[in-house]
Amino acid sequence: MNPAEDYILKKPQPWQSILLELRFIILSISEDVEESYKWSLPFYGAYKQMFCFLNFRKTYVDLGIPYGIHIKQHTQYLVDGENRKMLRSLRFHTLEDIDHAIVKAILTEAFQNLKQR
Repeated sequence: MNPAEDYILKKPQPWQSILLELRFIILSISEDVEESYKWSLPFYGAYKQMFCFLNFRKTYVDLGIPYGIHIKQHTQYLVDGENRKMLRSLRFHTLEDIDHAIVKAILTEAFQNLKQR
């Protein structure tokens, strides 16, 4: 088992289910998406660049997008990144909070932005 998957599987429910669902969406963006484990968190990237990460934060799961400031669609769902200028995130408190179409659209745009950096 890889460390990123291990991180997810060690979380209690319902957080584990939320993390697994988000991981599935992230990995479905492109066959070029690579999963890694840095700074004790699952990170996802391609072309030697990161485009998102997962983080369990006691009362929610954070799907962080390091260059989220460049996202143009569904911005009403993005949360500013705690004193980090570029970071935006999606936060999920329940599995039902995950709207696949919105999450996939935001992640697809973040992934496509990799090529422009």
